[in-house]
Amino acid sequence: MQGRKTFEPKIFYELSLEGLVPQDDFYRKISQEVPFSFLYKSTSHYYGRCGQDSIDPVVFFKILLVGYLNNLNSDRALLRFCSDSLSIRLFLGYDLDEELPWHSTISRTRALFGEELFMKLFQKILSLCIEKGMVRGKRQAVDSAFIKANASMDSLVEKEVLEDASAFVEELEENSEYKVTSARKKLVEQHHAWKEKEYKDMPGASKNEDRRDEDGNPRRPKFLSNHTHYSPTDPDAKISVKPGQARQLNYAGQIAVDDKYHVITGACASTAGSKDSAIMHEIMDRMLENLEQHGIRTEEALLDAGYSSGESLEYCEKNGINAFIPNFGQYKAEREGFEFVKGETQEEDHYRCTQKGGNGAVLQFKRILTDSKGYQKKSYRSSERDCKDCPLRAQCCGRVTKFKKIEDSIHKPLYDAMHEKLNRDKNYTRFLTKRRSSTVEPVLGTLINYHSMKRVNTRGMKNANKHVLMAALAYNLKKYLKFISRKPKSNAQIMHLPEGILRLFLNRFHSSLITSI
Repeated sequence: MQGRKTFEPKIFYELSLEGLVPQDDFYRKISQEVPFSFLYKSTSHYYGRCGQDSIDPVVFFKILLVGYLNNLNSDRALLRFCSDSLSIRLFLGYDLDEELPWHSTISRTRALFGEELFMKLFQKILSLCIEKGMVRGKRQAVDSAFIKANASMDSLVEKEVLEDASAFVEELEENSEYKVTSARKKLVEQHHAWKEKEYKDMPGASKNEDRRDEDGNPRRPKFLSNHTHYSPTDPDAKISVKPGQARQLNYAGQIAVDDKYHVITGACASTAGSKDSAIMHEIMDRMLENLEQHGIRTEEALLDAGYSSGESLEYCEKNGINAFIPNFGQYKAEREGFEFVKGETQEEDHYRCTQKGGNGAVLQFKRILTDSKGYQKKSYRSSERDCKDCPLRAQCCGRVTKFKKIEDSIHKPLYDAMHEKLNRDKNYTRFLTKRRSSTVEPVLGTLINYHSMKRVNTRGMKNANKHVLMAALAYNLKKYLKFISRKPKSNAQIMHLPEGILRLFLNRFHSSLITSI
């Protein structure tokens, strides 16, 4: 017989929120495993002794945690989601008839609390993972990804041009990021003009010279620079781009991941206007500090070529870290036709020409110079007397130049040492390369796609750092709960025997059992 359900709302109900939520609920496990009570003491100095009661700081962080666990990047959507869920209401301590805080309360409280409070919560979750043996500490993989800022490219304005050099110096002393010298602006404009000319005939380039929007206004220039433009909406966000993607205002989210169970040991937000090598020390400092609190020492660090620089190699050497960083593309281990001779002092270093048919010129160390990109290099140069009559001068020095010049980075010994280490055991190097990509890249993808790290819904570097820390601790918390709830594997093996043999075995076992009793 077909059944049909009819619904008639009751006036009174006999039920409790505790009884409606299953005992094995995910949020029940979080409440049982994570001691949030330490937040009361950590947040006490943010409040006065009189006035209206604020939102419970534990409730605030629990609401944020729900958002990052469920990939909700809007405070309004987050509060609607929490209000509709029985298990989340129990997790927050709000009964069926209680109204949850306003979304504006979440925004104001997030701005009130400092970064150190979010770091303490991240370190608390990390300590739980370490206590369960989920972090080995020996090898850390580091990488970064762009996080879309809460600002539009249409908000960019041009920096004020200072014609007077003395005025520029005064602005530098005031740490202003909204001024630029006329010389700097001219160099950037020349570079962009060259780009526009070179890209003009490329496939897919726009043929419409006078591009305008639907209102008839000329569209913004295709090439923009952090040197000449900034966003007043979010000055900390920087223009950045990756191959195949559009230019946009971003932050850089950096993470360090332990290679045992892929637990995040360090996380931070950095500027996206610099290379990874310039911001490497930020994530490394966080990671080392977090692990040293538990007496764990990192031995190896795995990074990609984007982190390759002399400063990065110096940092790892200073902190006793055995880093594996592929050298950048312009690095040359050897100069074809020239042999480097190491002297007792820097001034005695030189190159010697070894080309067949050449004059065997010696390129002496001349000076340390700074190139147009700000890198310091050692300059080695031969004398005109040695090269002017050389039969190979035209192909070696050029038709006009009468001497040979070679420039090396001042950190070339560090690059050479890294090159030698990577080529010493190529099988181990390939293993580490795969280890890095299989460790940190899936974690970054999970944070971006499932834990709200694709876009920041706040503004400013401090709030972006809070955002990255919350996403990272939400990821670690899920890892931790999954680890402690795993079913133990039994060492017993089931043997598949024929039915007759199995029956005979059971009969003999039963007889022996009765006899022993």
